[in-house]
Amino acid sequence: MSDETGEDTNIDENAICSLARLIGDTGKARTRTRKLSSLMKTIDMEGPEGEVEVFKAAADPCRLRILKLLKEGELCVCEIMTALSKPQSSTSHHLSILREAGLVKERRDGKWSYYRLADGAVNEMIKQAEVLKKKQ
Repeated sequence: MSDETGEDTNIDENAICSLARLIGDTGKARTRTRKLSSLMKTIDMEGPEGEVEVFKAAADPCRLRILKLLKEGELCVCEIMTALSKPQSSTSHHLSILREAGLVKERRDGKWSYYRLADGAVNEMIKQAEVLKKKQ
């Protein structure tokens, strides 16, 4: 909502005052608060929940190992179980979380289930995490 001067009347005056105390300029604080408010509305409209689900799924060490295994290509659940030395129930649980997050795809062939990375973006995400870690 705007007043007759075009100023946004929904801007939190407390936020402006707080930022003004930190940066020392009320005009800049008002402009930056307006921009931050707009950015937050966009972020909230898009909803970060999908991204959070992806990061949570990839954050587990066992699931990250699965993703790294699948970088080399499609694997059967029994191969993943063997590589991880984990029981079928645990492996399947981790794979279902990765599948629900959109990180892996499943293909069934009779009684066998095969998994692969959902797309190149997952491989790129893993590479970027490795690069970020090396920069520390």
